[in-house]
Amino acid sequence: MSSSLNTSQEKAGKIAARVLKEMEKEIVPGKKLISLCTQAEKKIIEYGARPAFPCNISIDHVAAHYTSPVGDKSTIPDSGLVKVDLGAQVDGYLSDVARTFDIDGTLEGFVAATDDALNEALSMMMPGTKVGDIGNTIERVIKAYGLKPISNLTGHNMKRWVLHAGKNIPNVKTRGPEVIEVGEVYAVEPYATNGAGTVIDTDLVYIYANTGRDVPLEGTQAKLRDHLHKKYGPLPFSARWIGTASKDVDLFDEIRGLLKAKTIIGIPVKASRKGRPVSQSEHTVYISETDPVILTKFD
Repeated sequence: MSSSLNTSQEKAGKIAARVLKEMEKEIVPGKKLISLCTQAEKKIIEYGARPAFPCNISIDHVAAHYTSPVGDKSTIPDSGLVKVDLGAQVDGYLSDVARTFDIDGTLEGFVAATDDALNEALSMMMPGTKVGDIGNTIERVIKAYGLKPISNLTGHNMKRWVLHAGKNIPNVKTRGPEVIEVGEVYAVEPYATNGAGTVIDTDLVYIYANTGRDVPLEGTQAKLRDHLHKKYGPLPFSARWIGTASKDVDLFDEIRGLLKAKTIIGIPVKASRKGRPVSQSEHTVYISETDPVILTKFD
């Protein structure tokens, strides 16, 4: 293992894996999503990290970026696919891990497809491997299950304080010279569906991120902008996390103002094009000089 893999990076991976493993028994019909999101985020803090992003719980055709908004009444359904995607941050070092739960056992082929694709992809995460070849393997495995990989969702390189750091791990075969390099950290995340193989942005936005754009603001908006920048830096956050001591402040109106001023951006919920179910499997991996090191491996 390369000496550049530090203890903070390892800790972030272990905490995320532990929390996701512990959440498994909580994913049962009738459970409120908001309580599950909050529980996962509190566990991450309890175990000595901070959430790298709001806990995502995406159901059936919803593929990514759903975290409970304030007052969410949504619950785990009696059947279907439930994806839990969470991450931990320790001193800016990040982890990202996800599993799909088949609630009534009727869609287990989806789970097996992304689990198998992830395992094969992880075995290829070696220095010098082309990212397009990894995408080719993911596509081949998922298609062997009679499903389609989602082509416009990818895994991603992560750096300190940067969740999406430039390089991507595609879920389909691509051409290009980009290769995996020693010392890099990646979140590898195959997605599978029996639909069109693509996702679209919905009108739902529950996750935000600071842009760092410096524009003149006044009053509460200026205070909120400064608070968000100081508290979350470049990492995503949820409106659910933001509190205010004043009953006179309409938090969502202030958020809309910051969106308009482009000091924050909204990250839309993504869903499959034809409303078809989606599965996801994900691990964070460190690229050593020899074997890939899975940082979010379940004990």
